Amino acid sequence: MRNSLTKLYIWAQILKEDHGQDLIEYALIVALIALAATAGMSTLATDINQAFSKIGNKLNNYIT
Repeated sequence: MRNSLTKLYIWAQILKEDHGQDLIEYALIVALIALAATAGMSTLATDINQAFSKIGNKLNNYIT
């Protein structure tokens, strides 16, 4: 009986531990920021590419 109570007490202590909880929360926040940045970068890259194409076309028109 004492052995099972000791095991139960140890499991209860393990389940009450929350030292790693902050690290997991920060990791989730970083993952969400990375996901948002990745999604935004593709749109931004397209816009930058279009801007440089317009500038290149205008310069080409002035040269020729």
